[in-house]
Amino acid sequence: MALDTSKNSYTIIFAVIMVVVVGTALAGLSNGLKPLVEANQRAEKMQNILYTLGFNENEGESDVRKISTDVVEEEFNKYIKAQYYIQDGELIEDDEAYLISLPKEENKLRRDSEYKRRLPLIVAEKEGEDVYVIPLLGSGLWDAIWGFIALDKEMVVQGVYFGHDGETPGLGAEISQRYFMDPFEGEHLLDENGRFMGVEVTKGNQDPRNARKKDHKVDAIAGSTITGDGVTAMIKNTLRMYLPYFKSLKE
Repeated sequence: MALDTSKNSYTIIFAVIMVVVVGTALAGLSNGLKPLVEANQRAEKMQNILYTLGFNENEGESDVRKISTDVVEEEFNKYIKAQYYIQDGELIEDDEAYLISLPKEENKLRRDSEYKRRLPLIVAEKEGEDVYVIPLLGSGLWDAIWGFIALDKEMVVQGVYFGHDGETPGLGAEISQRYFMDPFEGEHLLDENGRFMGVEVTKGNQDPRNARKKDHKVDAIAGSTITGDGVTAMIKNTLRMYLPYFKSLKE
């Protein structure tokens, strides 16, 4: 008996079958690609951390070229000497602390006000000195901004790397460009009395060459006040939680 394709029931059954088939295929594809996606995410974090430390493949004055994925794990293991997270004042060693998701930690805190978030801390060695890399998370104009900052034990910036999820091209998205990131290097986050000041992204800094490294300021991006304020708040709010650790380095 021929199948009557003009009935509504046929259309419904056909649609259901197609949804099941396509859904199953997509689920299988997603599971198959998951290891590759996770590997790419790990490599990208390693690249960003190494970039913060000054290890990159930049050639020109404006290049932002990270270490190749072919060698990034080898380079990461060469320069990273220890990884920890700080939780409720305790320093806990964790060889994969760099993979801790700051958004997930924030979500846990929102769901449970008693939760003690984990604060990742990556310790690198550069030119015989310890450098401390800390991941950052904040809010820009349209979406999340994030990054890494490298500090010495005196909380002097050794390098930064910033990224964003949806800032405006040519405006807030410029936080990922070298002309904005490079001036952070050498900035002092503590004043002469040891008080934490952070570093402010500000207009009218009157220091176009960023020669004053103890004024706790860098020049803002024109037309990107909210994103710049987000970077300022991201650095201050994050690093304030690490102050007890840096104080302990001097004891």
